[in-house]
Order: sequence, then structure tokens, then C-alpha cells
Amino acid sequence: MKTLFRICSIVLFFGLSFLLDCAYPAGEIPLYKDAGRTVDERVADLLSRMTLEEKILQLNQYILGENSNVNNIGEVSDTFIPGIGSYIYFNDNAVLRNSLQRRELEVSRLGIPLLFGFDVIHGFRTIFPIPLAQACSWNPELVGQACAVAAQEARMSGVEWVFSPMIDVARDGRWGRVAEGYGEDPYATSVFAVAAVGGYQGSDLSSPRSVAACLKHFVGYGLSQGGRDYEATDVSPQALWDTYLPPYEAGVCAGAATVMSAFNDINGTPATANHYLLTEVLKEKWDFGGFVVADWNAVEQLISQGVAADKKEAAYKAFAAGVDMDMKDFCYKDHLGALVAEGKIPVARIDEAVANILALKFRLGLFEQPYAVELPEDERILLPYNKELATKMAEESMVLLKNDNGLLPLCAKTVAVIGPMADNREHMLGSWTAHGRVEDVEGSIYDNLQKEFGKKMDFLYAAGCGFDGDDRSGFAEARAIAEQADVLVLCLGEKNAWSGENASRSTLALPAIQEALLQDMKKTGKPIVLVLSNGRPLELCRIEPLCDAIVEMWQPGIMGGKALAGILSGRINPSGKLSITFPLTTGQIPMYYNTRQSARPFQGKYQDIPTEPLYAFGHGLSYTTFEYGDLYLPKDTIRKNEKLRLEIQVTNAGNFDGKETVHWFVSDPTCSISRPVKELKFFEKQFIEAGTCRTFYFELIPERDLSFVNAQGERFLETGTYYVMVKDKKIKLELID
Repeated sequence: MKTLFRICSIVLFFGLSFLLDCAYPAGEIPLYKDAGRTVDERVADLLSRMTLEEKILQLNQYILGENSNVNNIGEVSDTFIPGIGSYIYFNDNAVLRNSLQRRELEVSRLGIPLLFGFDVIHGFRTIFPIPLAQACSWNPELVGQACAVAAQEARMSGVEWVFSPMIDVARDGRWGRVAEGYGEDPYATSVFAVAAVGGYQGSDLSSPRSVAACLKHFVGYGLSQGGRDYEATDVSPQALWDTYLPPYEAGVCAGAATVMSAFNDINGTPATANHYLLTEVLKEKWDFGGFVVADWNAVEQLISQGVAADKKEAAYKAFAAGVDMDMKDFCYKDHLGALVAEGKIPVARIDEAVANILALKFRLGLFEQPYAVELPEDERILLPYNKELATKMAEESMVLLKNDNGLLPLCAKTVAVIGPMADNREHMLGSWTAHGRVEDVEGSIYDNLQKEFGKKMDFLYAAGCGFDGDDRSGFAEARAIAEQADVLVLCLGEKNAWSGENASRSTLALPAIQEALLQDMKKTGKPIVLVLSNGRPLELCRIEPLCDAIVEMWQPGIMGGKALAGILSGRINPSGKLSITFPLTTGQIPMYYNTRQSARPFQGKYQDIPTEPLYAFGHGLSYTTFEYGDLYLPKDTIRKNEKLRLEIQVTNAGNFDGKETVHWFVSDPTCSISRPVKELKFFEKQFIEAGTCRTFYFELIPERDLSFVNAQGERFLETGTYYVMVKDKKIKLELID
């Protein structure tokens, strides 16, 4: 066990501290500064030299620079607090950071460097599509590469710790933070969590291109009641273990350096004061050897959540539960000393938390290289490769939802580009844009369509209306250019601040003014291509029937316009598939594919609307036709200790080369506990040339793919009948002893 080993090492070195001090002649460096020693040796030596006050300061994080987070407006600080452990760094270059680091090292008795963190969710300056969109690429390798680019830009700009990835399984699009995660499925989210951790951290945290990752928000935050942010969540133990915890376990197994506790109250105990989750599960059961940081002011917020009377009690409950670092509110700085003196907090717990923080600083190489190299922008951000990757990510993230009569790719003489998103660059960035700037966005949709088609097609433009409000004065101009066009491209969607933190919405519908604009354009009788830019699934039941084609471009980042133009022209064959269900109406929420089996499968449905979603999880069209062969299973029985390779052949029977994602599902119709109607167990994306076929494989391992976890987190594998499914193909498999 990592933590136990580190504590034992600390105890050993405390006992030898006097000998260690004597072992160094005057002027010779102490052991903890010897890069040739192991991290555990260095941590133990340094910890043995620290006073209690110095240790407690390491457990606090403050802010440096001008806060760009709209949810914490007014927080601007260059306050210097000698000995503090970490800062959230809001500047976009290393100058201020280095000056504070230098000041710290000059006054620090032991020369412990500062750790600088920042929210880097989908890019630092090269802004990629939002994570919800990235998951629609079904390309974990590409997601990992995007995170590696974000890490490179962040580290070269003075940040060595990012509060990412967000791996909350989220099924309620009203919750604004659904944009930050990878969708509704625990397996898919787990796969992308591993990819993100690998991309951020690389093979060596001390690399000038690597950063420490932070899994957030632990846990159940995505189940907030009614989609309202910061609200309590009520999660059954069964759902906790089979739905919400798996991505975090996968991220821990992948080596994530840190974990962030969530804002929400979970089953009556706030996540930030939850000893069962933070210590018994995370640190003991999973043997997590990194450290846990609270979310912004989350320790103090235990007061408003009703479990602490004051900041001192809040500090006690959070620290005793397993939160190692206090973000921003200084509950630890002001009260841990007194709690130790009163015997409420043992020094051993202080040492454990400090050891975990120091270990990360050593792993990041901060003791050897405390300063970031101050490079000009053209050597660290928006590099050609970074933008090329952002383009590819946007291309593979966009989802063709509808394409009646092959309207796309566009083939027309004149196209009218209409709508509030048509000539807008700002809102393509999405929420949590770190240091992304509007001027970094390489053209609007309208700009890129003109570049893509050149003189082959004429484009007309009118905004028609704003994103919201009730001003219809622009409808007439939009109608006028629509009358001149052969095809209308309607560009609708959300502002970037409509999703993300503190961006809950009561409905998934677009504002009435945007729906009205589309309805007015339908009166022209012209074919309509609807382009959507948004950070959540949308309610489209009133406008979907009016459109001939629909492209979900999401909030695609700085290269989104170019990617979309390539899809509309046919230069790029769309390959995205939904990572989250689009309900028919907001009233269908919760709506997700892997629900548990109903007591009466043919009753209990909605009486006033259909029960099925508008677009299901995994939906996504292509410009070509993929034909699926039969599922091949070498035998129809398998033993618990065997492996079995299943195959399916997919043929590209159309005229376009394209990429196809195959999703493999498993169903257990009869079990000692109820199981979902189907569960995703594997997916793979391959490029298939027109007229050729590819074989997709799934190596089924019973213990991994057919087992289930109970409400106590214990895993079981039962014999019996199972089904494996791909699209409309289904095959029976018997598990025997």
C-alpha cells in the first residue's frame, strides 16, 4: 500500500533524523535535495525537518493573478504567503509565477517550491471541442493527444497541475457541467479518463511538457437534483458502485496524481466531508497514493451544507475525511494547528497529507527545476501541430444527426447562411476556455464556408435574430436572402456561458426566438440544413421535422469553423456518434440508454408523448453506408477463466471513405440483482475505404465483461445466459463453471 509504505518510511526517517543531520558536513546538501534518492526517501527527510506550522501551510492553496472564472468574480490577488503549498495561477505566461516562486525560495527556510494549478478543461490556449463533444469522436487516442497538447501549453506557461479531467457520469442535460464530461456511460467515461490522464501526465511528470492531472469531482456531482448546480445528490449504493465510481477507479489505476472532492452533498454527507468515499474507498480500497484537493471554497461550504457550525469544524471534518489540500478558504491554515493541539487531529494525519503533496512536487521535478522557462508565445502556444490536432478533434467530434434525401454534402449554386451562430466566433469556444481568446478562433462558420468552397458556390449571410430575446426585426432580411438561395444553412445554438459551472437551465429547448426564426425560414420552402453549436443535448422536437439535415457541431473550439465547412462540403465524412442521449423533450429526463429492466416492459410509458428519445446514445450518420455482417462467436459457451474473441465484419458499401465506430454491448437478462437492459463493454473506431470491409474484434473476458458489482463494491460473476449485441445483431452466450 502506497500510503502505508510512505508513512513507514517517514517514521523510519524521523528516528534517523539526528543521524541524517550529522551525516552532512557543513555546506553539503541535505538528503531531500539529492535528486539521486527515491521520492519516498526525499519526502521522509524533508518532512522530518519541518515544523508543524510549515506542514500546515503546505496543505493550503491560494490564488495568483486575475481570476477569469465568472463564478468567483472579484478575486484578484498577488498576495504572498510564505510557505503556502500551492497557488491557482490565472496568468497566461510564467513571468508572475516565476517571480513568486523566486520570492518563496529566497525566504523559505527549507526551499520547498510552490505548486501552480489551473482549470485546463479542453485546452490552455489552443481550445479544443468541449469534452462532451470529444467523447463523440469515440477516439481515445485523439483525446489523449489533445490533453497532451494542453499539458504542453500549460507547463510551458507556468502551470504544472491541471484540474482535469472531469469524469462525472452525467445524464441530465439541464446540468450545465454536462459539457465538461464525457457523457452518460460509465465505461466510455472510464476509457476517456484513462486517455486524458495519460495525455496530461505522459511517462514522466518532470518533463517540461507534462502536468499532474486531477480527477474531478469525486463523486456523484453529475446527479444533482433537477440539474441544479451545487445541489445535494441522492445516490443508491448500487448506482454509486456500478455507475458513478468506475471512472474514478479507472483514473486512479491509470496513475492520476490528484483527485478533487465534489461540491455536492451525497446521501446526507457532503463529498468534502465523506470519510467513506475519500478514505475508505479512494485511499484504502483503491490504494490511491496521491492527494485530494477540495474544490473552490468547498471546505468552508460545509457550513452552508449544514454539517459544520464554523470554519474550524469545517476544517476538522474535511481533513478527517481525507481532504489533504484546502482550496482558497484557509480553513486549514487558520485552524489545523489548534485542532492538533486539542488532540482532534493526529500529527500522523498531518504528515500523511503533507507527504502526499511533497511527493508530487518531487515527481514534477520542482525541486530541481522550480522555474518555468519564459518562452515567447510563438514557441509555446497555438503551434501548427496544436491547431492541426484541434481541427482533427473537431472533425471527428461533430455528429450528423439527420440527412434526408442526401442533402449533404452541399451541392447548390447559392447558399444562405442564417442565424446568430453563423458569423460568431466567441461562442464556438464553449465554457471553461482557460486562456483561449476570440481572436484565436480561425473564422466563423460563414467565413470558413467561403474559404472552403471558394468560387464554386455563392454565400449570402444574415443573422436573423440574436441568441435570445424577442427582437424579430432581422427576420425580414433573413427571409430576403433565403428567397435568393437554393439551400439554407441555419446556424443556431447556445452562448458559451449557457453551459459549464453554475449554468443550469430548466429546459433543453433553444430560446423561442431561434425556433421562430427557423419556422419562418421553413415558409420559404427551401431545403434547410440545421447546424447546432451547444454544450448539452437539446430538445429539438418542434424544429427537427422542419429540417432536412442536422449537424451537431457542439462548441468546437478554435478550429470548429474549418472542420464544419469540410463536413458540409464533403471533404470530410462525418464520423461522430452521440455520447449522450438527445431526449425528445425535457420532460423525458432522465433519459439514458442503460436503464434497468422495467417491471412491465409494455406498460408505464408516457401517455402524451413517445417514450423513445429523439436521438439515442451512439447515434450518428455518415455520407457512406456501413453494412454489418453477422456476429461471429467461435462457440456458444465459455468458462469463467476463459477468453473468447468475438468478431463482426463491417463493409463500406457506399461511395465515400469513412470511419465507423462499433459499440459492443452485453446484457444479462437474469441475475441475482437487476442489471441494465444493456451495458457498453468495448468500442473501436476504424477507417474503412469505400468498397472494402474491416473486421472488428472484441475479446470478451468473463470476470471483466460479464461480472457485476454489488452495493458494497464487491464483484461477482454468475453462470447463466448472456447476450452480446452490436447494432441490431444479437448473439447468445452461456457462461458455465
